[in-house]
Amino acid sequence: MTDAVTSTLSVPRRPAPHHATGPLHWMHFHLFNGTHNIVLTLLIGWALIMVVPDVLTWAVLDAVWSGPGSACRSASGACWAIVAEKYRLILFGTYPFEEHWRATIAMVIIIALTIFSAFERFWSYRLFATWIVALGIVLTLMFGGVFGLVPVGTYQWGGLPLTLLIFFGAVVGGLPAAVLLALGRRSELPVIKALCVGTIEIVRGVPLITVLFMASLMLPLFMPEGVTIDKLLRAQLGMIVFFAAYAAEIVRGGLQAIPYGQTEAANAIGLTYWQRTRRIILPQALRIVIPPLVNDIIRAFKNTTFVSIVGLFDVLGATSAAIQDPEWIRYAPEAYLFIFALYFVFCFSMSKYSESVERKLSTGRNF
Repeated sequence: MTDAVTSTLSVPRRPAPHHATGPLHWMHFHLFNGTHNIVLTLLIGWALIMVVPDVLTWAVLDAVWSGPGSACRSASGACWAIVAEKYRLILFGTYPFEEHWRATIAMVIIIALTIFSAFERFWSYRLFATWIVALGIVLTLMFGGVFGLVPVGTYQWGGLPLTLLIFFGAVVGGLPAAVLLALGRRSELPVIKALCVGTIEIVRGVPLITVLFMASLMLPLFMPEGVTIDKLLRAQLGMIVFFAAYAAEIVRGGLQAIPYGQTEAANAIGLTYWQRTRRIILPQALRIVIPPLVNDIIRAFKNTTFVSIVGLFDVLGATSAAIQDPEWIRYAPEAYLFIFALYFVFCFSMSKYSESVERKLSTGRNF
């Protein structure tokens, strides 16, 4: 046995595995690491060589960036002048022209506070209080009627500020409702479970357009005589209910993924239902469902385009109105490409942020 130990100790130590880095290694590992990848890389490269130069020439080199519509008719490239000419209508819709500065400040507050909230070190009750104050400032700016601001009704709201307000309203109001619906669907109380199951299945069983029409046209019929609800608020309620119904099933999937031993352990130390749900079960479930939940949040951002059906001019509806000008109607593709880029920036940013949060929260769980 001593000889075996001696022979084992005498074996020379092997060097650590070599970890190659650099662009050549990355290309070999991701693009040329097999027959299939080599063929696909060559095909995609050939397609890019054939397409990109023409697209670049059309979109940049031969494009018209400013001037009247007549300047675009003699050009062979894109007419980005439509964005320069109609950007106020596209971004602000029917909001009064002289008051665009108010809508601009409201957008800056929302976007800046969203970026501020992305940093974990600021996550506390103070951040929630900041959001409440910021929301009050945004609504004051948008409504007016105080501090010398001209009153602006919600029927005049439009463009990107309306899109952002509807989106944040749907997410902020829909996420707590989704959690309650998911918990209610798993409840042992028959009445609560039936109400939650009925709400989820009915809303998920119809298109968003139907929900918006019900909120805009049918809801006022059930209100007492003389009581009216603003059209924007009705659409916002419809968006909240629709988002909550879909997000509830995502949260329920996360709740079901938690082993029952967690609940038994919480019961063993004397925690109540709400204590174990808030401190043990729900945090783990929400961490699991980050990817599908962010996917649903991104879909909620894109679903804001449906509000134009009920007479609200979001950024896409405002763009459709902007291109009705006979001088610019032929350049609608450029206007819609601008909107595509705008939506892509917002959605891609949310996607990349969710990836970073997922990696951070999964630390110590990968084996």
